[in-house]
Amino acid sequence: MLFRCCLPLHLHLPFTLLCLLMRPLGLNALSLTLKDSNNATCLYAQWKMNFTIEYETANNGLKNVTIQVPSSASFSGSDCGTEENVPQIAVQFGSGFFWSVNFTRAISTYFIDFISFSYDTSDNATFPDAKEKGKIYTAFAVNDIEVPLDQLFKCCSLLMTKEGNVIHSYWDVLVQAFVQKNTISTKEYVCGKDRLLSTVLATTSSPVPLPTAKPIPKEKPHPGTYSVKNGSCICLLATMGLQLNITKNKGTSLKNLNPNTTDYDGVCLKESALLWLNDSNLGFLELLFAIKNGNRFYLKGVNVSLTFVNGSDFVAVNNNLNCWDAPIGSSYMCIKEDSIPVSDTFQINTFDLRVQPFNVVEGKYSTAQECFADSDLNFLIPIAVGVALGFLIILVFISYIIGRRKSHTGYQSV
Repeated sequence: MLFRCCLPLHLHLPFTLLCLLMRPLGLNALSLTLKDSNNATCLYAQWKMNFTIEYETANNGLKNVTIQVPSSASFSGSDCGTEENVPQIAVQFGSGFFWSVNFTRAISTYFIDFISFSYDTSDNATFPDAKEKGKIYTAFAVNDIEVPLDQLFKCCSLLMTKEGNVIHSYWDVLVQAFVQKNTISTKEYVCGKDRLLSTVLATTSSPVPLPTAKPIPKEKPHPGTYSVKNGSCICLLATMGLQLNITKNKGTSLKNLNPNTTDYDGVCLKESALLWLNDSNLGFLELLFAIKNGNRFYLKGVNVSLTFVNGSDFVAVNNNLNCWDAPIGSSYMCIKEDSIPVSDTFQINTFDLRVQPFNVVEGKYSTAQECFADSDLNFLIPIAVGVALGFLIILVFISYIIGRRKSHTGYQSV
């Protein structure tokens, strides 16, 4: 149940398109209905969440463990709130895991205020090789979503944030912290990510047309090399030159992503992976990779938040892509220029591209699946060579015939 929508850029994961694709499977919803001293419903919540914890092992390595919160978790300590105490949902589960969220109220609205999460690395079943044993506590303030008192907050999209060594994941959220007149509201206050997703789906239900006029780039972008680790092992590799292309009001903004000013991070999950790029001069770019049919990967979605367009923010999201398709256990490569049409006003031009978001072995690329443009070029090269050899043979043959005729002419009798 998170709710931080305005995180610092290096922590912000604004990927609405993860709503359907990256929900963990087989996890039941947590559900809580609190009643006050008069037996009237005062707080209602239903949501799903899990936590990915990175910890240091005894051999000084790093390891990740994902904690699934069972529906059988205890809600002991949850409270409707009084004049002295704010309402709180408290969840206890497993061996030493504790999560809580507080709410505060204004005149006609309420805020999701403060989230805390603690765990105990002394739990040998979960952290068998942890270097440091003991309780670890993390917390952060939210209070930037204001919900009307008479409405139910709803957010089905996956919301993620990293606090300390913990990645929080929340989705399928329904909550009303100050239930009015003992009745859970039927009015819904939909989170910004869901609203953005609805807009994107409406605008991307049909194929996205490419800009009618493709500008000639001033210079080819320099390729950057990016990697994401799962513990101490590289789980995602990417090398690419990226050029951002916005067509707006019949004008075009064209910028190259500079690897020297770009921070990067990401996360690798079982059937999906994320690469986050943050160019300090341009803005934020997010690439979502997914697995299809169990044996191939592809680029599923792109999310961008840029600031170079007329000095204002520009946002584009597309979760209906089907680019960079290759078998699992291989990489995808496209040396020639290619384009990803994200929206009718934005596309990404790629150069010297090679990516492998799954099954990276020893931090190295596997055999590459080449793009059509490259394979087409490789196919044309032998044809061109063959044609050239054919012409050469013909020329040699013609020269031979001419030579023989001249030779016979010289020896004719007088």
